[in-house]
Amino acid sequence: MNRRKIVLTALLAAATDALWAQAGTAVSRIVVPFAAGGAREMPARAIQQELGRELGQSWIIEARPGAGGAIGTAAVAHAAPDGRTLLMAASSHFVTAAMGARPFYDPVKEFIPVANIGNQSYILMVNAALPVKTVAEFIRYAKSNPGVLNYNSAGVGSSTHLAMAYFARSADIEMQHVPYKGTQEAVTDVTGGRGQAVIVPTAGVGLYLQESRLRIIGLSAAKRSALLPQIATFSESGLPGFTFESWFGLLAPAGTPAGTVERINAAVNKVISVREVHERLQQLGIESTPLNVEGFNKLFLADRELMTRIVKESGITRD
Repeated sequence: MNRRKIVLTALLAAATDALWAQAGTAVSRIVVPFAAGGAREMPARAIQQELGRELGQSWIIEARPGAGGAIGTAAVAHAAPDGRTLLMAASSHFVTAAMGARPFYDPVKEFIPVANIGNQSYILMVNAALPVKTVAEFIRYAKSNPGVLNYNSAGVGSSTHLAMAYFARSADIEMQHVPYKGTQEAVTDVTGGRGQAVIVPTAGVGLYLQESRLRIIGLSAAKRSALLPQIATFSESGLPGFTFESWFGLLAPAGTPAGTVERINAAVNKVISVREVHERLQQLGIESTPLNVEGFNKLFLADRELMTRIVKESGITRD
């Protein structure tokens, strides 16, 4: 999408928000800056009804895709800071700016971290024909064959790209990156032998467990998953201390009153602690992780530092 189209789309979004405000609508929105039905929307859907009941107001999930998430994110940055417009964000919130693009918003200064919903880890999968069964064996094989292995991802700057780039740099191995348009395409080509490795979110991992042409050799979490106890962590299986997780959380426009932020934070923490919601998130590969406002702000800023460092050290650019 060219710059002119991005500007026009952002202006249209702002005009729509202004009209809604003038009409006095009381609808509260969680904006998902990607197409409906995607991974970013799922945690918002998982808490939507319970959050509405807890706060005593109706919440809708509004998809505003475009420009790699920049359109919807910018719309929230420029929305009224009244707690009625929130952004469904994740660790990739920082990536566009880190890659040198100008996304029409400052990912830190124009937002307030409100509440963490949960964290998602990743699994490293290889084509079953590759003679490795652990992370340690994969690292040794890659070092013996520098530049020979290809790894697939869901696209440049995607979490699947950043996770593997971070792993390769941490393990001091050299691989070739092959970007695809989505996770499923990337996995399909590793399954078929047209790529040797891929790191993907734990959501939907059950499908991969049944595929004989794939071998799962590592989990990026700090500890084993209750749903996947048979999968060793990277730290256990060959790369001590390595973790890579993504958070899913809600951000508000800068200037939102502290009392409003605290009220929404408390409501989200209560909702994700409910057994049914916790299990709903688990089925999505997300571990509900309640944090107070201060705790989420620390995670937010630490993740900005990590994501920026991965992008810079790995030389990842939008081009």
